[in-house]
Parts: sequence; structure tokens; C-alpha cells
Amino acid sequence: MFENASPDLPIRTPTAHEPKVFHDARAAVEHLKVLYNDAVAFLTEHFTAALAGEPTAARYRAFYPEVRITTRTFKPSDSRLSFGHVPAPGTYSTTITRPELFENYLRQQLELLIKNHGVPVTVGLSTTPIPIHFAVMQDAALTVPQEGAGNFTLRDVFDVPDLSTTNDDIVNGYGFMHADGSGPLAPFTAQRVDYSLARLAHYSATTPEHFQNHVLFTNYQFYVEEFEAYGRKMLADESSGYDSFVGPGNEEIYAGDAPLPTPAKLPQMPTYHLKRADGSGITLVNIGVGPSNAKTATDHIAVLRPHAWLMVGHCAGLRNTQALGDFVLAHAYLREDNVLNDDLPVWVPIPALAEIQIALEEAVAEVTELEGYELKRIMRTGTVATIDNRNWELRDQSGPVQRLSQSRAVALDMESATIAANGFRFRVPYGTLLCVSDKPLHGELKLPGMATDFYRTQVTRHLLIGIRAMEMLREMPLERIHSRKLRSFEETAFL
Repeated sequence: MFENASPDLPIRTPTAHEPKVFHDARAAVEHLKVLYNDAVAFLTEHFTAALAGEPTAARYRAFYPEVRITTRTFKPSDSRLSFGHVPAPGTYSTTITRPELFENYLRQQLELLIKNHGVPVTVGLSTTPIPIHFAVMQDAALTVPQEGAGNFTLRDVFDVPDLSTTNDDIVNGYGFMHADGSGPLAPFTAQRVDYSLARLAHYSATTPEHFQNHVLFTNYQFYVEEFEAYGRKMLADESSGYDSFVGPGNEEIYAGDAPLPTPAKLPQMPTYHLKRADGSGITLVNIGVGPSNAKTATDHIAVLRPHAWLMVGHCAGLRNTQALGDFVLAHAYLREDNVLNDDLPVWVPIPALAEIQIALEEAVAEVTELEGYELKRIMRTGTVATIDNRNWELRDQSGPVQRLSQSRAVALDMESATIAANGFRFRVPYGTLLCVSDKPLHGELKLPGMATDFYRTQVTRHLLIGIRAMEMLREMPLERIHSRKLRSFEETAFL
């Protein structure tokens, strides 16, 4: 872990803190803040001095705080709850980063853990160093120089990210154990979380603090425009519960008629946040086209532990009975995206989640004012195929079309199965509602002038349906939406 350390420099660390035992989750989180802030302040102070040219006579190292629990019995837990308890007697631990950002989450998880096992948690310093890049990430005035650009050798003086220990071994595997023999308490280590927080800021051009617990993904710019219009309407309504709207560049407005500056250069995945004070608002991410983007976005948003994410984008309709603008509610996925094969084999089934499916169907009925048999006129449920070749139509169609027919697929896109599969992998509730934008098997290609009035009306409704479904899910108890379907044999106690 410390292979980058220079043998010629003594190691200096912050003042040591002895581990403390807590029966109160709130007090435990407050101590996590103290430990983390002390570590970051120490590293920032010495990094600033090094940048200013002061001699680097030592190696400076600070450690992530950690939470640890030991239980010696198979204490019965509420079998309805999919989280908040460890699977067997033993010691479990996790490193923690940014405890202020994750304060509500940490407090909730620790409260359940203490309550369900009747034992305290121990908070102390781990043996995992904080990389300097992550320690100064929140300070806009500090930039870590590239190797050779500074007046000192970065790796000799500070710890840098170690990709050999930044991985998804906990969520992907079975029987994972930390180096000290303790089991995992959370799905991600602190360094894995920090890695994704940095990536999120880069790809979305908004800081992690703005992300809300309910995330919509889209592959079409029109939805961004509709989302901003909806957000402005909500800000003008004092009873809506929404208090601000954030766009790329962390531009934040608090009134419906306030100007929202647009950056001169948009990020790869422009992201917008309709915020509520408790974080239960809605985030919209325009991931663009392709399974690689879908995987990238969900890989990093997953560390924020959202309560649900949904795909609301365009697709190709595969049935002659479909019309442009019809909706498709995915209840199964045919995965030919190929970006998750090493993390989640294609033979793993991705189940539909009842709570998400019901919310989406009820939202469609509410927004369209259709229900029951009449709803079938504009919406089908069925298998959605996701592929990695946007121009699949140009190849010999006999193979692809046969597979699509055998799977009973009703729609095809390039993102939905990836988002659902990564939701399954990361234990984040997921769902898909698509809008038919073309029918390539029936001569209706996505070309200018092909859209009908019905199609344009449906696209306008589509985002509103996604938002309404999220609002329904927000009213659902957390223990209900986080289904046991997403939990495996040996699960972490933290969501």
C-alpha cells in the first residue's frame, strides 16, 4: 500500500487519535468529521507549503477514518429489511470519506446497525492513506501538478491514488475480506468513493453536493430543456418543496425567472439538479448515446447511494403495431452492450422491480389520463434490447433480427440494459421507460421531418412521467424501495 514512499524521508502524520466507541450514530458521525477534517487540513497545509517552494524535509501522510463493528451472535434481524445488519458474527469495517457530504446516509446506516445488533460501533483511523489529489479536491484554489511540473517529486512527499486498491471487488464478488481480516461494512471503500466523486465533477461539471437521491438518465437534449422548464415552474410554486435548480458549472438559481448561465463549453454529460433541502429532489443526466457513457455515469453516481435511477430516453420500436411516440416499459433486458461482461456476466438475469414498475405505469396513466385497456394504445411492456452498434441496421439483419424476435424484444436502444444492469450490480433500484423515435424494421428511420404531432406531444409528456414516477417513489419508505431482490448471499450492512 505504501510502495510509493521514499525511504530517504521521515514520515510525518497528524496528531494520533485513539479509537472511540459509540452507542449513538449521530455522535459517531461527528467524530468521523473531526478525524477526516484534521487529516485533510494537515495534508492541505503541507501541500500548500510545498507548492510555495518550502523545503520538503519529510513525507506527509494522513489516513482515512474508519467505522468498525464486532458482533458475536447471530442476532435475529427483521427479515423484511435488506440492509442495516451484518450477515454473521465477526468484525466488519469500512473506510470513510467526506462524512459531511454523506452525513445523513452514514447516520441512518449506523443507527440501524447499532439498533439491530445491540452493540456499539468503533470510530478511529484506518491504515489507508488519503491520496493528496482527493484531500485537496474540494479546494478550488489548489491544483495538483502533473509529475515533473512541480519543484518537488509528488510521490516522494505525498500519497497518490493507488488504482490497485481502487476497485469494485466488494460489489462484484463473494467472500471479500479486508487485509486485516474484517468483512466489508459498505459496498465501496473511501478511495473508490473519492475516485468517483472526482470523476463526477469532471463529467457532469457539477459538484457531488448537488446530486439528488432520484436520478433520471436521458439520451436526448430535448429532455434537458423540458427539465429546466419544469424546474422553473416548481421554483415559482412555493408549495412544491423544491428550493433551487443547478446547471453545469454549479450555476444555481432560486427563482423561476432567474437567468441560468450556460458554460461556454458543456461537459461530456451535462447534469441538472432540481433540489430539495433533504436531498430528495431529482437529478437529470444527459448521458448522450452509447453503453460506454451509460456505464461511466452509473459507475460513479452509484457511490452516492441514490434511492433510484431511471432511464427516460429514445428507442427504436420493433413491432409494426407501435407508433412514433409510443412508450415502452421495460420488464426484461437483452444485453448486447458488452461493457459489463467482465463485471456482470450476461447470464445473470436482471429482474424487473415491482415498486419501480408500478410507479412508472401509474405515472404514465396519470400524465396521459389513460388507464387499463386504453393505456395499451400508447404503451407496451416487454423486453428492451441494448446493443453497442448504433448502425446495426446496415449489417446483415438476419442474425440480429432473429435474436430480437426470439427474445420477444419490443424496443432497442444503446443504454437501458447497461443502466439497469449496473443498478442491479450496485444495488440501486432501476427502471426504464422509453419513447419510440423510429421503426427501422418498418421503414421509419430517425430522419428530419419524420416526427408527427403525436410524437412531439408524447416526448413532452415523457419527461413529466419520469418526474412523476420519481415523486411517487420519494413517498415510499426506504426499506420498501430497496428491494431484497438486489441483495446477494453475503451483503454489506450499508446500502
